[in-house]
Amino acid sequence: MKLKRYFTSMLAITELELRKIRHDQTQIWMRLIQPVLWLAVFGVTFSTIRVIPTGDYSYLQFLTPGILAQSVIFVAIFYGINVVWERDLGLLNKLLSTPAPRSSIVLGKSLAAGLRGILQALGILLIAIILGIDMILTPLTVIGMIAIIILCGVCFSSMSMALASVFHTRERMMGVGQAITMPLFFASSAIYPVSIMPGWLQAIAVVNPLSYVVDALRSLLVTGDLSGLGVDLLILVASAAVLLLLASLGFKRMLV
Repeated sequence: MKLKRYFTSMLAITELELRKIRHDQTQIWMRLIQPVLWLAVFGVTFSTIRVIPTGDYSYLQFLTPGILAQSVIFVAIFYGINVVWERDLGLLNKLLSTPAPRSSIVLGKSLAAGLRGILQALGILLIAIILGIDMILTPLTVIGMIAIIILCGVCFSSMSMALASVFHTRERMMGVGQAITMPLFFASSAIYPVSIMPGWLQAIAVVNPLSYVVDALRSLLVTGDLSGLGVDLLILVASAAVLLLLASLGFKRMLV
């Protein structure tokens, strides 16, 4: 009975979050602008000058999974701002006063972030197809891509909500979101191979969950080499679990 109530609460929160998209779809389209520019301008330019070694694949092929991951992060990493906004309006207090466990609220919101990320990713895929980028698009790879994107959304939205319990205000959260988004992006394998990074940056990339998101997407959509996919998934699941726990614990501090 408790397990049923837990999942019912989680799905109710997820449905509530997704319902917001119907009332404001502009944020989806606005958040596509920057990833599209990365792909259509940065990617095309660097494909022409060929300064980044990408082996047997074009730079646009190499870059597309990184931009897919970036588009999801841009949705997820600012999720903490929504939590602070809900607290300021008194909505969070009402949520926390219900019998729903705090972790089910966090998981519901994180799952919604992952599902919203799918819409962003589909937009990027459409642009990639228009640009003629060759990718492995089969039912299995698309399903795998969706699973990775949901994990990515859960992971980074949980990180954002955990940070919201520390910084408390929307202004601070906006600054924190901007301060960590681009370092996470550049300190990963999204736009260049880890092998060409300086040693100190390689060390950061190894502990950066985004690197494993990008590697998993690249394995599914570009190389077809799934030998490292299990490790990528394991690290992503572990990262998401830790960050969900931190966000759930942090919810106690949100009303302080």
